Amino acid sequence: MIRFRRPRLRQRVQQFPSPTRELSRSGQASIVRLGETHADWQDPYHLLLTISWPGFLALLVLAYLAANTLFALIYLAGGDGIANARAGSFLDAFFFSVQTMASIGYGAMYPTTAYANAVVTVEAFIGLLGLAMGTGMMFARFSRPTARVLFSRVAVINSRNGVPTLAFRAANQRRNQILEAELRVSLLRNEITTEGQFLRRLHTLELVRSQTPIFALPLTAMHPIDETSPLYGLTAESLAEIEAIILITLIGFDETVAQTIYARHSFDAAEILWDMRFVDIFSKLPDGRRSVDYSRFHDVVPCNYSAK
Repeated sequence: MIRFRRPRLRQRVQQFPSPTRELSRSGQASIVRLGETHADWQDPYHLLLTISWPGFLALLVLAYLAANTLFALIYLAGGDGIANARAGSFLDAFFFSVQTMASIGYGAMYPTTAYANAVVTVEAFIGLLGLAMGTGMMFARFSRPTARVLFSRVAVINSRNGVPTLAFRAANQRRNQILEAELRVSLLRNEITTEGQFLRRLHTLELVRSQTPIFALPLTAMHPIDETSPLYGLTAESLAEIEAIILITLIGFDETVAQTIYARHSFDAAEILWDMRFVDIFSKLPDGRRSVDYSRFHDVVPCNYSAK
C-alpha cells in the first residue's frame, strides 16, 4: 500500500516533469494577465469580497486610521476649536476624531467653534456611512456559502470490468448533507488544428454516475476510457506531453445554510497514477454500524493487471 502525505506528495507522484500549473489543485487560476486595462481597485466591492481575511482587516484598519488622521489635520487647521485639547496637539485632535467618528462622546473634549462643529457634522455623517458599509461587508463575507469538500490528492487509472477507468475520490468534510450534488469533469489539453493553430481545449469526461441525491458519504467518481472518451489511447507520457489537466467541479444544495454551494479541484498529469487503485475505507463495526476511515482516504495500492 502506498500512503501519500502532503510534504512528499510531489516527490512520489511526479514521474514526468511538468510546467508550472495554470490551475492550482483547488482550481484557482494562476495566469499572468498582459495588456489588461481593468484593475482590481476599479471593482472595490469584488476586491473586498475576494481578498483574504488578513488583507481585508488590514484595509479596514488602514482606512480607519487614514480617515481619523485626515480629520485630525482638518481640526488642527481650524485653530483651537476643541475644548480641553492641548493647543496644536495632533494626538488630542486624533483621539477627538476617533470619539466623533464612533459616536462615543465621553464629554471631556467637545467642539467650541462653528468651524469645529461643521467638521464634526461631516465626520459624524461619514462615520455612520462607514459603519454601515463596514457592517455590510463583514456580513457579506460571513454569509457567502462555502463548501468543505475533500478530494483525493491523486487520481488513478485502472481496469474495471475490462475497461480502463479514471477514478478519484470526493467526500463532504462537514457533518451535514449536500443535496442533489452533481459532479462535472473535464479534460484540459493542448491541441493543434489542421491549420497549425495552437489551442488549449476542454473536453467533457462523462462519469458512470455524475449525480447523487444525498452527498453524505465519500464517493468514487469513475470515467470509463472507451472509444468515446477524450482519454482513449493516451498514456502517462502523452498526458504529460499535452499538459493535460483534469478539472472537477461539484455543485450541490447545502441543507444547513439552504444555499447552493460549489467546490473545485484539478489533477495534472503527474497526479494521475496508472495501474493503481484506492484502498477500501468502508468497514463495519462490531455493533453493526458502518464506518469510514478518513486516514486512508488518499491511499492507493498497485493493481495486478494493466489498465493500458
